[in-house]
Amino acid sequence: MLPLFPSIAPISAETRLAYVLRHFRLAYESVPDIHVGYADMQPQIEVQAAAGSFFAEANPYPAEPTWREWAGRSVPFFFGPSPELPLLELLPGGRVRIQADIISAAFYLLSGWQEFFSAERDPHGRFPYAASVQHRYGFVAVPVVNYYFDVLRAAVEHATGRPLQPRRWVGEAAWAAFITHDIDNLYSAWKAPAKAALHRRDWPGLAKQLWQRLTQPDAWDNLTLVQQTVAEFGAKSTFFFLPEHRKAPNGTPNADYRIQQLQTALQAVAAAGAEIGLHASYQAGTNPQPQDLHAEAARVADGAAGLGLRFHYLRWEPRTTPGAVAQAGFAYDTTLGFAEHYGFRNSYCLPFHPFDFQNGEACRFLEIPLNVMDATLHHPRYLQLAPDEIMPSLTPMLQEIERFGGVCTVLWHNENFDPANTRNGPREFRALMHYLRSRHAAFVNGSDICVWMS
Repeated sequence: MLPLFPSIAPISAETRLAYVLRHFRLAYESVPDIHVGYADMQPQIEVQAAAGSFFAEANPYPAEPTWREWAGRSVPFFFGPSPELPLLELLPGGRVRIQADIISAAFYLLSGWQEFFSAERDPHGRFPYAASVQHRYGFVAVPVVNYYFDVLRAAVEHATGRPLQPRRWVGEAAWAAFITHDIDNLYSAWKAPAKAALHRRDWPGLAKQLWQRLTQPDAWDNLTLVQQTVAEFGAKSTFFFLPEHRKAPNGTPNADYRIQQLQTALQAVAAAGAEIGLHASYQAGTNPQPQDLHAEAARVADGAAGLGLRFHYLRWEPRTTPGAVAQAGFAYDTTLGFAEHYGFRNSYCLPFHPFDFQNGEACRFLEIPLNVMDATLHHPRYLQLAPDEIMPSLTPMLQEIERFGGVCTVLWHNENFDPANTRNGPREFRALMHYLRSRHAAFVNGSDICVWMS
């Protein structure tokens, strides 16, 4: 059930400006101290004010964007009323005017305004991709906010005469990759083939599956295999473990294992260099309470402080979840991606601080956006890509992340390391990892990213 619409703090032009410029300064090396603002602020870089009363209302969607060429790409500009004018106008005294309200547009996308004010939710309580401006205007695989920042970068360079460079990653790498695994199932690989055999009345086949279940390790009980596969590429894994074994009240499954019986396995993967995080339960997803998240975190690790988080089924309620995550003290979350499509849910390819609408400021924790999930690529309700379509589909998105020095966050469930999966399985994972390594991405975990962003 959708939470009641909460009271929010006023979202002034100054609030939007502070939030956006904070992230702009995190995206580039050594941004000079320069005044950016609207005309009435008499700044050195003047941004055209075009949002009107939009942020004083509760409309989830602004007017249709205008499309303008920038850096070789057609980019949608919300609050861009003058497409006939050049984006950058040089003014006397070393001043620059940007002929589009990129501050308001960046705030709109990065803050998740559309999700907060929309009442659209799917059967899992998630804001659906089909209701998003990314779907409506076809730019889910384009990090539009990074293009807005590139416009601002050019303006700063014009005004100061100093070049700005994207921040570099570990080992001076131009971009990074964050490889993660949600551990939902460890003991259920036998169920689908057994059910299929039963449906066919294939009694010998059913008997074989049941015998293997009783005498052999499950094909999905493979944490060591997952870790070793990732390590082949010089990378390290982050595992998100689900502490809730019981089904959700609506019957949706949580883990098929009991976390208290998995402590030796957790210690083993951690000792081998993996990062451990919380995969918060299905019922915690859309109306989480800080104390419930604390309790779940304590069953996986010592506590929430310094721990990373991803919600089961990517459930995230923008009106309640950010506040609960912040109050619980998690270092980072990495839930925000569309289950239905790879790309950029907030139109940004770098980690960012979600906006706290109740208090009118950035949240303390870091959001590391999720870009590609194995289930998205081949699932009856999602993209249903053939194996040979996966990398050609993903490559333009990956090129955008590399272009802006971002992070590619990958979610590949442990069950999809099963060799029996020939659609979005280990072969497809290896193809993606080969690409990331060939493009010299720095392989990092969530803790590395938090340190880098600090």
